[in-house]
Amino acid sequence: MNAPYFESFSLGVYLTLAVVIGFFFGFFLERAGFSSARKLTGQFYFRDWSVLKVMFTAIVTAMLGLGYLSALGWIDMSLVYIPPTYVWPQLLGGLLLGTGFIMGGYCPGTSVVAAVVGRLDALFFLAGIVAGGVVFGLLYPAVEEFYVSGSLGTLTLPEWLDLNVGIVILAVVAMAVGAFWVAEKSEGEWDLFAKTYGKSTGEGNE
Repeated sequence: MNAPYFESFSLGVYLTLAVVIGFFFGFFLERAGFSSARKLTGQFYFRDWSVLKVMFTAIVTAMLGLGYLSALGWIDMSLVYIPPTYVWPQLLGGLLLGTGFIMGGYCPGTSVVAAVVGRLDALFFLAGIVAGGVVFGLLYPAVEEFYVSGSLGTLTLPEWLDLNVGIVILAVVAMAVGAFWVAEKSEGEWDLFAKTYGKSTGEGNE
């Protein structure tokens, strides 16, 4: 989504804000430990739920902020750009992104953060992203029809579910609370297993 006030900014101000926001986004990703492929892939093995916690927190914070500011009339949601939905290419893209995430240990954003702090594996990952983009560009004429297939236009959850925005917000918040609870329980069970396994094999004994 693009900020709804961008038309009132000059290009220089807009680019400066983009750099500042990007810097802090990367800074907080690194502080959350997301420059480590081991930490990121821990999510897929259900032993470290940091990715879910941080990303779900960001989603809920943005959702509540937009919801309240819109209700107060401070933000005109009609000016917020929402990418259109193309079901089949986005499903395939999500599958490929998830597969690459598991295999490489990074997503596009975290790979940049990891590369900046000097992780060589992230540099190879970034090279793969660039190469994939070039290949897609070259093949685009052949896949253009699929690229726009399953078009649903600009679709939001309240529109898709035919529910009031407030009800959807409440449901997502409840889902987040439940996910955080499950994550804490899972991490607790994993820690107990790790301690028990370590003792049984003699690991950690001096």
